[in-house]
Amino acid sequence: MNAENALRRRLLLAGAAGLAAVAALPDAARAQNSARTQGAEAIEPDIDTTAVWGARSPRGTISRLSYRPSRIIVHHTVSANTTNFSRAQAHAHAHWVQDLHMDDNGWVDTGYHFLVSRGGWITEGRHGSLQALAGGTGFVLGAHTSGQNNQAIGIANEGSYHAGATPPQAQWEVLVALCAYACARYGIAATRLYGHKDYGDTLCPGVFHAMLPRLRDEVGAALA
Repeated sequence: MNAENALRRRLLLAGAAGLAAVAALPDAARAQNSARTQGAEAIEPDIDTTAVWGARSPRGTISRLSYRPSRIIVHHTVSANTTNFSRAQAHAHAHWVQDLHMDDNGWVDTGYHFLVSRGGWITEGRHGSLQALAGGTGFVLGAHTSGQNNQAIGIANEGSYHAGATPPQAQWEVLVALCAYACARYGIAATRLYGHKDYGDTLCPGVFHAMLPRLRDEVGAALA
């Protein structure tokens, strides 16, 4: 793993004391500014907005719900298990997902609220998701899990994990950081992290489903 990604992962996962130490490292200024503490809560991870990665405009109205989601649902996107861990690849993946959802599925926008790349970069999926998350009192209506879109945040992981493939460490650690932050902002218990297959006849999210107990434990530890 290159030095940029290693530094970024430390900032995503460090506590307030860790942030002070990392701030002294060269070229840490941008990452330091993009990760701030929420009192005793989780660290806010660095998330590239739809504007940053150049998303298409939604094909219609994105509905904003005036209450908090009650759970998080984890997905995978069944894209290639690329070894390109760059930020540019994360943006290309976000475009691929949006094009699939808008052009093939006929949806108004990306169905997921957020995506986590194999290199550990987070991109906002559906427009307005990050602004709503930062507010902590409402969220946008997604299109990721039948029957749960008005109750759950959908987080999708780049890659295909049906055949026993495991997520890269950077992707896993940033997934934990994002889930912890969302739980902190919305008051969601770490026990309320689920996989897509919990709510439908699907193999999604592959191996991530078997890893849910570990995810709940690590998110709970991040919130403790």
